[in-house]
Amino acid sequence: MDWTPQAAQQFLDHERQFRLGCLLTEQSHPKTRWLSQTLAQDIQAGIRLLQSVDRDIPPAARRAMAGPAFGQLVSQLEQALRAGRRIFFTGCGATGRLAILLEASWRRLWGGLAARSALPECLAGMGDRVVSVMAGGDFALIRSVEGFEDFAGFGRRQLREAGVAAGDVVVAVTEGGETSFVIGAAWQALESGADAFFVFNNPSEPLAQAVARSAEVLAEPRITKLDLHTGPMAVAGSTRMQATTIELLVLATAMEEAMAGFLEALPGQAGLERLGMVRQPPEDRVEAFERLLDELESPASVSAMARQVGLEEDLYRRGGLVTYFADGCLLDILTDTTERSPTFALPPFAPCDDALARPSWAFVKNPTCPTPQAWQRMLGRMPRGLGWAAEVYERLGAPGHLAASPPDLRAAQVLKFRVGCEDDPGRHGASPNLALAVRAGGQPGDADFAARFAASATAFQKAAVLSIGPAATEISIYPVQLHVPCRLSATPLDLWTHLAAKLVFNTVSTATMGRLGRLAGNWMIYVQPGNKKLIDRGTRLVAELAGLDYDQACRELFATIRLLQRDPAAFGRAPSPAAATIQRLAGDWPGRADEAVESE
Repeated sequence: MDWTPQAAQQFLDHERQFRLGCLLTEQSHPKTRWLSQTLAQDIQAGIRLLQSVDRDIPPAARRAMAGPAFGQLVSQLEQALRAGRRIFFTGCGATGRLAILLEASWRRLWGGLAARSALPECLAGMGDRVVSVMAGGDFALIRSVEGFEDFAGFGRRQLREAGVAAGDVVVAVTEGGETSFVIGAAWQALESGADAFFVFNNPSEPLAQAVARSAEVLAEPRITKLDLHTGPMAVAGSTRMQATTIELLVLATAMEEAMAGFLEALPGQAGLERLGMVRQPPEDRVEAFERLLDELESPASVSAMARQVGLEEDLYRRGGLVTYFADGCLLDILTDTTERSPTFALPPFAPCDDALARPSWAFVKNPTCPTPQAWQRMLGRMPRGLGWAAEVYERLGAPGHLAASPPDLRAAQVLKFRVGCEDDPGRHGASPNLALAVRAGGQPGDADFAARFAASATAFQKAAVLSIGPAATEISIYPVQLHVPCRLSATPLDLWTHLAAKLVFNTVSTATMGRLGRLAGNWMIYVQPGNKKLIDRGTRLVAELAGLDYDQACRELFATIRLLQRDPAAFGRAPSPAAATIQRLAGDWPGRADEAVESE
């Protein structure tokens, strides 16, 4: 990406549609204004601050589920199932990972029924009826793909390649409501004759006023809009938190309600009872979610999460690594650990053939099977990739660097991330190191998992167990046993287990990073400007904390990035370009960097 003064001015003059500070999802939440300071003094108090913002979700979920758009979504999903059509979920970043989770949960349901010979013949092939389309393909699940979310043409092409057709349903999900990739997918859905839904987390009126491309979608009557806004995030702009939590709650509820209606209408014994499912009305879901929040806020739960924060904080401060071992909740943990990298400037996951890469602070593994099977179990299918050549990027109007050096996003690249049971000396070669077994909900096969985890953990200096659910997992040979007690009733897509795992890991990872100084108040000072939205966020961070106007803050941010490109070691372990800019402006930059900026 170009970081010259001319590029800064180009951004200021021509990218006003990416100035998003007026949107609620990008603003600072008043409850958590002093989050980093609170965490520094008291981990449990900081955790309770983070949890307090999750309380913004229930009223928004009630409003959404009682509205006509939600009813229409359930109706269209049910009709698609009856007609043998497909359902597509598409998103970028956190919403792309949500789309993959919804598909994986759907596939796991039907695959499990088929494995138990509990699937009537008339329901054969149901697992293939839900498809996720994430910006950058499955590779982006584990490592951010720079630039994809900024181009509507990319969303159009990926959805076409996924095979969208007339009669399908496309649910285009974007936290802010302004993501170009998702907007492109929504328009492609219409052009293909599919029913299009646009799901977002900001009030419609200010969104339409701020972003023209969003206004066009919001004004299109053929696209059904589902507004799930809850207010600002617990950490400003961190939509991996409350925004995607309410999206998971509402969209999984819609899927399960549509499936229940579809199954109840089937003749004979093919319906809900034979499949062992119980219907839970949408209005009961919000009350159940509030009960989950109550239980996660209990002294026992907060104490367990605080202990995990302390455990990981101590490990990272000493240059150590944590490896999470899981099976049924592996995708939930993978999502959280992947999203820490761009949010807090941590080393991303490294493929097995990259001997020079810094190891990621956290990684995930399934101790029960090799990597190909681990991916299959996690996704309910083998990974899907993108094989776009340079000419494709050129036709789509992508920046020159993408056309000149197209990223390798093929499925084979995904398999290079060894999430299976293979020994990985890089995870236990560093000192200190921790193997942490994670069990969520009432998962079968605990004895087998425990034995295989024990075998894997022998190579690590320390091992511990984290249980999320009604009872602690019995792996009693380890002295560190963490238990977050909560009741997790069964649903077809295992919604409550996914929500509990998400809430716990979002809270723990954010609190840990806050303890390590990677937050300022409730701002992400380590954010990496990998796309236009994040350039805007970094600019607003500099403006807020350095007391500059927007234009000057943007120029200073670009100048800092140029300086870091020339001399990456200038700041030693520089946290991020935004934080480095604030330090430079405060006079903390070593050498004569300001003169270098002025001389250009």
